[in-house]
Amino acid sequence: MLTALAIEGYRPIRSLALELAPLTVVTGANGSGKSSLYRALRLLAASATDGAIPALAREGGLASTLWAGPEVPGRSGAPAQGTVRGGPVALRLGFAGSDYGSAIDFGLPPAQPPPPPPSAFRRDPEIKVEAVWTGPVLRSATLLSERRGPLVRHRRDDGWVSPDFRLAPWVGMLGTFADPAAAPELLALREGMRGWRFYDHVRTDAEAPARHPQVGTRTPVLASDGSDLAAALQTIREQGDADELDAAVDRGLPGSRAAVDVDGATGRFSLSVRQPGLLRAFDATELSDGTLRYLLWVAALLSTRPSELLVLNEPETSLHPSLLEPLAELIAAASRASQVLVVSHASELVDALERAGALRHELSKSEGQTVVEGRGLLEGPHWVWPKR
Repeated sequence: MLTALAIEGYRPIRSLALELAPLTVVTGANGSGKSSLYRALRLLAASATDGAIPALAREGGLASTLWAGPEVPGRSGAPAQGTVRGGPVALRLGFAGSDYGSAIDFGLPPAQPPPPPPSAFRRDPEIKVEAVWTGPVLRSATLLSERRGPLVRHRRDDGWVSPDFRLAPWVGMLGTFADPAAAPELLALREGMRGWRFYDHVRTDAEAPARHPQVGTRTPVLASDGSDLAAALQTIREQGDADELDAAVDRGLPGSRAAVDVDGATGRFSLSVRQPGLLRAFDATELSDGTLRYLLWVAALLSTRPSELLVLNEPETSLHPSLLEPLAELIAAASRASQVLVVSHASELVDALERAGALRHELSKSEGQTVVEGRGLLEGPHWVWPKR
């Protein structure tokens, strides 16, 4: 389980460390940094698949993701810092967990690249430092593996060992190195991070994949776009808890029942919902956005293959307030099998999750940077970044 998340130098987040619990909810006003926290966590997950540099490119490049304020906060009334940075550019992301902690530091390549001839990709960000450790805080005694520039080393019982290769600056230590004999902790950490799941504004518009029949196979994990909704619900019915599936639908849509129809000729699965008092069932193309979205959350949260970490970004979108309490019950139940982090601005959902035992963090802005509301400068988890 993750016990802390740390972000430094990402858009409105100058420096932030958050405690994490089995169920954590992050809330705050628009512009307080909730979406940036979610995106930073997705970027951190991408580092386990060598996808962090492409992910930064999709966000407009490293320069567009960096902390936008002054490097050193000025005193009240002092003139604002100019637009030219004086120190090295750095975007740092990390987490601590019950087993391992990990951190990664992104920066820009040197202003004068060495020969051979310059590449068209010479402005790609570089991974400067990476570290993996045991325990809640990085210390020299707990460090297991580290990468500095191209060099990697791992701690073994008889001392430090270094592989006989060098990493390219765009290649991550977690994403590349997979020798279980030399660094078993990296393999375990990487596989755990690759199992993290993110759901963010799953489509429910008229052309949404979830509204149309799809060829179905056993689906223990709902796709991030919800395209295999019917197959995921049928998998829960056959291999999971069918009674809980029916109860979850009934709690949110009283008297309703979700069914999956299978075309024997094509193998396509289609979703229908029978509602009380109506002579026929509604197929997925007829469902309201809110009804369809609630069924998507049912499929995601009742997964027959729970993940180590499940992250939901604004799951309240398109939902009627009457659905927020049933959704909170689903999320709380899912947190007994997976660690769950919810980012939400719906006070009804946040309050319901807090009543269910969630750890609540409310973000706000102070002098342009994201902070945790009501937390002093010395409060929060202790965090140490690896040094370049």
